[in-house]
Amino acid sequence: MKGTRPLDNDEIRQVAASFTGTYQVRNRSLFMIGVSTGGRISELLGLRIGDVFQNRKPVTDLLYGKSIVKGGEVSRSVPVNADGRKAIDELVNWHRQHYRSIAAKRPLFPSRHQSGTVPLHRQTAHEILKTAFIEAGLNGHIATHSLRKSFAQRLYDKTGDIYLVQELLGHRNISTTQKYLGVNYADAKAAVEAIALITESDRRPLLYNSLSEIDDETLRSELEKRGYNVTYQREIETTAEIVKIR
Repeated sequence: MKGTRPLDNDEIRQVAASFTGTYQVRNRSLFMIGVSTGGRISELLGLRIGDVFQNRKPVTDLLYGKSIVKGGEVSRSVPVNADGRKAIDELVNWHRQHYRSIAAKRPLFPSRHQSGTVPLHRQTAHEILKTAFIEAGLNGHIATHSLRKSFAQRLYDKTGDIYLVQELLGHRNISTTQKYLGVNYADAKAAVEAIALITESDRRPLLYNSLSEIDDETLRSELEKRGYNVTYQREIETTAEIVKIR
């Protein structure tokens, strides 16, 4: 969705902890697999158990097949990290408990209706995630597409390789990938703070009415921080009553 923003690592943890209820494992897994593999919501909802769980364990490479990618684009394979594998494992165990079995062709994210044979509807997924974002206390323009953007932004922040991001998102054009990537806000905040002329130590005020209580070295240090070339020593304390340097 145009204009949606990505989530940072702390926000992802907050959202992951916000799911509750009978379907919390399904819903949390949808979120975590999304931010871990960069799948579009339609691609995620098109997955089946056999796509992510093979040889009795989560896959390490997830294939988004041509049948479920947007506009019938080419298939793409995405590595599945530890977060994604954990989410798959938890979800498959949930299937076992909820349906008393697992079946390779069952939708990975089933609707609560029709015994799990129908995948979760896109609008329902949107409402589930929207509720989780609110529960997590997040603000800004966040929607289902934020999962995909979060994957893209975090991957780019880690590697600086826009072509790698393009490949794993399945974009035909690099210009599309560029639109996904914004400024890392944490880096921007740190950079803006770094160019400030005032430092934390500069913010300690000089107490003009108590200079007699400050030793010479401290006074010299404080004045030099403010740009003064101090070359004198105080003769007697009585001469340092109230001094204001402009």
